[in-house]
Amino acid sequence: MPSHSQQDDLAEFREKVEKQPVGAFLGMKLLELSPGKARVSMKLRPEHLNFNNFIFGGIIVSIADQAFACATNSLGRPCVATQFNMHFVAAAAPGDELIAEGRVLRKGRRVDICEMAVTNQDGKLIARATGTAIPMT
Repeated sequence: MPSHSQQDDLAEFREKVEKQPVGAFLGMKLLELSPGKARVSMKLRPEHLNFNNFIFGGIIVSIADQAFACATNSLGRPCVATQFNMHFVAAAAPGDELIAEGRVLRKGRRVDICEMAVTNQDGKLIARATGTAIPMT
């Protein structure tokens, strides 16, 4: 169970996430936040299609990156990404509600390692990702 100070830090961080311009621009919602874990959702729109009529991969990367950032930064210190690797598994479509879950696998002094899964509203796996982040302090 998070301490009172951790809960205050999480509440403050959640507020920062909810005011983030890029998250608002893309329509992302923070569903869950706990130390080392985050769930984010985003409704896909026709504007997210590429020239081949598929959801642009960068949109899927964006929601995974948001879950990654929230999970790593929920540990009480600001972090920035140094590496991100994405595997696209299945197609998503306009109207789908994507849910990205990020989970810190290892919190280190110099590097955090995180994994992310992106699913649709039916639980279908759309993508998997891993990332590393370094603390800024």
